[in-house]
Amino acid sequence: MKKLIALIPLSLAALAFVACGGGDNSGASADGAVTLRLGYFPNIIHAQPIVGLQRGTYAEVLGSDVTLETKTFNAGPEAIEALFAGAIDATYIGPNPAINGYAQSKGEALRIVAGATSGGALLIVRPNANIKEPGDLANKKIASPQLGNTQDVALRKYLLDNGLGAKESGGNVQVIPTKNPDTLNLFKQGTIDGAWVPEPWATRLIQEAGGEVFLDERDLWPNGAFVTTHLIVSTDFLKKHPATVKKLIEAHVETTEWINDNPEEAKQLVNKGIEEASGAALAPAVIDAAWKNIESTYDPLSSSLFTSAAAAKELGFIDDVPGADIYALDLLNQVLGEKGLPKVKD
Repeated sequence: MKKLIALIPLSLAALAFVACGGGDNSGASADGAVTLRLGYFPNIIHAQPIVGLQRGTYAEVLGSDVTLETKTFNAGPEAIEALFAGAIDATYIGPNPAINGYAQSKGEALRIVAGATSGGALLIVRPNANIKEPGDLANKKIASPQLGNTQDVALRKYLLDNGLGAKESGGNVQVIPTKNPDTLNLFKQGTIDGAWVPEPWATRLIQEAGGEVFLDERDLWPNGAFVTTHLIVSTDFLKKHPATVKKLIEAHVETTEWINDNPEEAKQLVNKGIEEASGAALAPAVIDAAWKNIESTYDPLSSSLFTSAAAAKELGFIDDVPGADIYALDLLNQVLGEKGLPKVKD
């Protein structure tokens, strides 16, 4: 398996950057003017940066000494590549790209500083594919967003747990890593039988292609909680500018609380931000339905990350499960303590 995949295609220059501990961070110093370059995806599971930017919360909390620059990405490996190359300092990202980045840099490149989203991943099937129970997935074609990404690992682990497996690993299910927009088209054409995808694509498969929910991934996790998105920071930037990172986390927490207190307005702001970044807004019916499947949270839900990492190791995507030092939650807990909120588990 390891010879067949390349989870995060890194250039030699990017690897050299990590090995040397970084390059030119555009921030001057912890006491002076700092530029913070923040990445995110124009997607509802990245609600905090979209809402926070729309409301001006990030700029306000970061203050006049911090220049905030943002960059959008379409996939986790692309964001990790940018972090490794010194093009960004922090990004919202899924758990498996973060795990892969940590592993490829031998634990040096990044730290998870806060959670962002729980839930929002489902296995959707075509009604005429006759998939009613796990065994019915045998000899079917099931799409995932990308080889080795969070949903791909979840799908392959689910197959193993149910006595099945991907064909390239000796099983009898054809797992087809496919970009989400292409998955929607293939689903409509009947070329694939199902797809394990994040929101809003799961809802779009239902509403636009007549799909049915076979499995909501929340049903596989204790209390239905598992990390879908979290906030990571370059280790080098964290060491040089902890005060700026703390402000970023403070803006993140404030935005998370606002989203949960104002869901209707939050949905509108997210859709506006998606349209501005991608050129197309989601249909109101899509965002309304997809919103019910996700939860905005600053809790990193660390136990779910280690479970996902163990699955990735079992599947041959990584050699070892990350150590606890993949997290740096002291600043988050400082912010939570100052706001009178319960601290998260370290």
